[in-house]
Amino acid sequence: MRAAYVTAPSADDPAGAVEVGDLDVPGPPDGWCRVDVRAGALNMHDVWTLRGVAGGPAGTPRVLGSDGAGVCDGRDVLVYPVLPVPGRTVGHTELLGDRGHGLLAEQAVVPAAGLVPKPAHLTWEEAAALPTAWLTAYRMLFTKARLRAGQSVLVQGAGGGVSTAVIALAKAAGASVAVTSRSAAKRERALRAGADAALRTDERVPEPVDVVIESVGPATFDHSTRSVGPGGTIVVCGASTGFTAPLHLARLFAREITVHGSTMGTREEFADLVGFVERHRLRPVIDRTAGLADVPALVRRMLGGDAFGKLCVTVR
Repeated sequence: MRAAYVTAPSADDPAGAVEVGDLDVPGPPDGWCRVDVRAGALNMHDVWTLRGVAGGPAGTPRVLGSDGAGVCDGRDVLVYPVLPVPGRTVGHTELLGDRGHGLLAEQAVVPAAGLVPKPAHLTWEEAAALPTAWLTAYRMLFTKARLRAGQSVLVQGAGGGVSTAVIALAKAAGASVAVTSRSAAKRERALRAGADAALRTDERVPEPVDVVIESVGPATFDHSTRSVGPGGTIVVCGASTGFTAPLHLARLFAREITVHGSTMGTREEFADLVGFVERHRLRPVIDRTAGLADVPALVRRMLGGDAFGKLCVTVR
């Protein structure tokens, strides 16, 4: 089968570490099934794999990608991207690609219990954009922040897969959404994607918000605590600018702010997400679609920071 994979990670040149070629078709163990993959999507986690930070040991080809949609036993399906760990539902999760079950390949072997029906209104590429970013956004909004209609959300950083998912999901739930970005072009695109307001990074919000979605880290975290209203919630799913941020404790306790960490989501939340997308006829924002041979170019675009929405891969 043809696949995009990594054998020798490179911290300095992750795009150059991508290999595209033929690998043996894997055999499914008990409880697993083979999926004929139609489309996949890239995540920053794949960049960490290419750099040698995430995933298994170097020296053995590891297929990239934990997002994918395809056909299994005649059914159009989406694949739950998290590898089951006995006794653990969330937290320190391993993605399928971390243990050799990546989806940027013509065929993949995945746990049968992780398959859900593909929403019929989505293209293969749109469906493949859902699992990692949209599941992360869904859990942040509805499990951690318990978002309700009429509330307000601030998304730190516009353009990423999680950010664009938050806009769509929160608006469908009846909330208002503001985003921040240094880029005027991304602010404009966020407005076209459905955001109610787009602010410069660190610009004061017109009114305190109920929920802040935070994936940037030190560069925006103080702004997040200044922007959330009394009794509000900050949900953190990443830290692209570093892992240590100052915290204004008086602001935290005086406003009774809740801060949650969040990572991925459960199999049940994944099914709920797909059902939500189907009911509201939501469509992910896709920045660019390419074939397996062009995965290195997609990685370079992700690293360049110019993408708005998901970077998808047409496999068949």
